[in-house]
Amino acid sequence: MPIYEYMCPECNCKFELLRSISKANEDASCPRCQHPAKRVLSRFASFSKGSDGESTPIAGTAGSCAGCTSSSCSSCNI
Repeated sequence: MPIYEYMCPECNCKFELLRSISKANEDASCPRCQHPAKRVLSRFASFSKGSDGESTPIAGTAGSCAGCTSSSCSSCNI
């Protein structure tokens, strides 16, 4: 079963749920305020490990800033 992310428009709580694909687009009850929450697009990142053992980003890092590396985000704390 996949994990989906949801965002509550009432209290801005973002949470994940493990649920079947058939229920992916159904609203989910917010764990904080119990209001209906809509599914949101999940971001992901993909990394590759080089021959030296260092991880380097290969996808999903478009939102990072100049101070970010594959192992830390020193300036924007994303």
